[in-house]
Amino acid sequence: MAAGMYLEHYLDSIENLPFELQRNFNLMRDLDQRTEDLKGQIDSLAKEYTANARTLSSEQKLSILRQIQQSYSKCKEFGDDKVQLAMQTYEMVDKHIRRLDTDLARFEADLKEKQIESTDYDSTSSKGKKDSRQKEKKAAKTRSKVKSSDEDGSPKSAQKKVKLLQPGEFNNPSSNFGNVHPSDVLDMPVDPNEPTYCLCHQVSYGEMIGCDNTDCSIEWFHFACVGLTTKPRGKW
Repeated sequence: MAAGMYLEHYLDSIENLPFELQRNFNLMRDLDQRTEDLKGQIDSLAKEYTANARTLSSEQKLSILRQIQQSYSKCKEFGDDKVQLAMQTYEMVDKHIRRLDTDLARFEADLKEKQIESTDYDSTSSKGKKDSRQKEKKAAKTRSKVKSSDEDGSPKSAQKKVKLLQPGEFNNPSSNFGNVHPSDVLDMPVDPNEPTYCLCHQVSYGEMIGCDNTDCSIEWFHFACVGLTTKPRGKW
């Protein structure tokens, strides 16, 4: 329920409260006045009794005492009525206070519930955005890896590609690969992004031998460029 609805309902409930309070206060004021009047009568009767106690007969004395007693009883009744009115007034106000506390508690509960729903929605939305960003990053990394793998081929993989393109591989012995000269591959189709090796700065083809020196910038050499025709025997 909206805050305006709580306030509107509460104002409707206390619309008649001022008039009810005013009525009870007027009744209590009237009871006070009647009690004061009775107290004045009691004072007059008491003075009469004390002033004429020697001259009054027993019946007259009893009559004055009965009047004083009745006046006191009336005062007690008026006092009880006033206490009842005061308690009724207190309960009337306390009832509206309790209702106000209840409405405030409900209003706070509604606000907390709305805040929780808003927080859950924000966290779900931010989580979805985060997952989307992570997916985009993963996709970008995958594309980057694929691109780098296409551009940066190892000598062995390049060597295999060139060997598959050679038409006489299955008819000639493997030792013939060592006789391939760099000038023989000038007319071969070569990927411009493919790395080059050896002293001739050509792409990988035929059989190649690697350098054991970790600081070597060339790394791989063609058999023909280093004067080899077959693989060296033994540990190399």
